[in-house]
Amino acid sequence: MSKLIVLTGGGSGGHVTPNLALAPYLTERGYEVHYIGTRDGIERELVLGIPYHEISAGKLRRYASLKNITDPFKAAKGYFEAKKILKGLHPSVVFCKGGFVSVPVAFAAHALHIPVILHESDYTPGLANRLCAAKADKICLSFDAGAERYPGKAVVTGSPIRRDLLRGDKKKGLAFCSLSGLKPVLLIMGGSLGAGALNDAIDASLDEITQTFSVIHLRGRGNIKTEWMGKKDYAQFEYVSAEMPDLFAAADIALSRAGAGAVFELLALKMPALLVPLPRSQSRGDQILNAGFFAKNGYSMVIEQEKLSSEVLTRSLMELYENRMRFISAMNGAKTALGTQNVLNVIFSMERV
Repeated sequence: MSKLIVLTGGGSGGHVTPNLALAPYLTERGYEVHYIGTRDGIERELVLGIPYHEISAGKLRRYASLKNITDPFKAAKGYFEAKKILKGLHPSVVFCKGGFVSVPVAFAAHALHIPVILHESDYTPGLANRLCAAKADKICLSFDAGAERYPGKAVVTGSPIRRDLLRGDKKKGLAFCSLSGLKPVLLIMGGSLGAGALNDAIDASLDEITQTFSVIHLRGRGNIKTEWMGKKDYAQFEYVSAEMPDLFAAADIALSRAGAGAVFELLALKMPALLVPLPRSQSRGDQILNAGFFAKNGYSMVIEQEKLSSEVLTRSLMELYENRMRFISAMNGAKTALGTQNVLNVIFSMERV
């Protein structure tokens, strides 16, 4: 008997890409994979080649807004739309990655007695997953913190990683960046929009850094530095997509923000990293907690953005590179580095055929 799974999650790339990482493995296992998302969310742009079903979804805000009056009605509408879709599909399991589109789906699946699995990437759960937790049969956690909140449900898995990231070619990565490979390579990632603080610190230190490293710098959209074009041992891009596995393969160390997606990619790749989490003034503090966990376990070094300076950055990168084997050794012992397989094992354990 064929199996069918519904994936859901949206609102940000971090709520979509782990689903996409699981999809090819699920297909190979014999699942028919479907996706439930919104009409205008980022998931609609990212989910390609998978049957896609649209529902309404409302966002619950922690601040005053007129939309707080109308969005509950959108969520209610989404619930009934999701229920109709799930009745028609008869899935074996529903996997919810987070974001507010997952709330009506999880509630509808629970009402229809369909097993629900949640996945939380960050150190502390987002509001959508907190709402869904009571409806879930299993809750996959990227971090071991907070498992006691969900007795009998929580499984510490790590986070799913796209398998193509593990299949990069170092020579192709160096050639794509026009780098010689004679120096160790530093990869700088600031997230999908780039990170102004990281860019500014690198710009101020670049001459000194390139004395030791070749640099691959993902600066974010609109952030190319024209005066650095053609600089030796420096390759800058707004963003990179298909070539990203090759850039990871070319790199020896990384400088990165501390979003859950990024840090678990670095963990899976055994990539020593210097993490600069978003400060609380720009986030709910999840990146600070993510980075703290990685530092505590010896996977990465951390610098607070407020303490980021040219001198501190240069010194820390040198320290990271000199001690890289210690960080790699710690990551080799991390069970959550196998996040994709760990999550798949939870899904397979919930099969209803």
